[in-house]
Amino acid sequence: MQIDNKVVARYLDGRVLKGITRDFSPNRISFHVEVEGSGEIVELRMRHLKALFFVRSFEGDPERQDLRGFVEGPAETAQGRKIAVRFRDDEFICGYTLSWSPDRDGFFLFPSDAGGNNQRIYVVSGSTDEIKAGPQAEVLAQRILADERARGAEAAGSPPSRPRPRPSGTTPRPASSSFARPPGTAARGGVHETGAPRPSGTTPRPPGLGARSREADAA
Repeated sequence: MQIDNKVVARYLDGRVLKGITRDFSPNRISFHVEVEGSGEIVELRMRHLKALFFVRSFEGDPERQDLRGFVEGPAETAQGRKIAVRFRDDEFICGYTLSWSPDRDGFFLFPSDAGGNNQRIYVVSGSTDEIKAGPQAEVLAQRILADERARGAEAAGSPPSRPRPRPSGTTPRPASSSFARPPGTAARGGVHETGAPRPSGTTPRPPGLGARSREADAA
């Protein structure tokens, strides 16, 4: 008996095809899809595909945000052991598998987010850049998700800390509060360098003036 499987085929070149397949087999080099909406029957070859997604519906839930990583899932389930896949286009998928082997052309992956629209995914091994299974799958997932968060923070434009702008008309304060005061000048507030208040209306006497005056009187 034939079974109608709703699938979304993703090509290596980025194209997407949605439809029904009734003759898919991982052991065959090609299969057929009845295209959604037109009813046209087309043949798809495995070597042209990135992956084949078996879906619950063609529309999915656009408002749902799929969970990333393994969501603290167990190391193994009835659907197999953990596996993490990074495709050549940088798409990243985590799930479980019973059929992955490094020497196989492809394998089925059951997504770790069981509540998503994808029921299972047939991954074409030649379209991947990195595959890790078992404990290494969790390591790969954590590394990739950390990289994504870092890129997201950078894209958000977190600028380096900068000094606040100084109000217009103000003068920058010297870097150090202890600096040489020019000879003969008074501190702010009419205070001598010794700290004694200067009488109002007086003018600082130049250094050495008193001595010259006494010499003139003696003459």
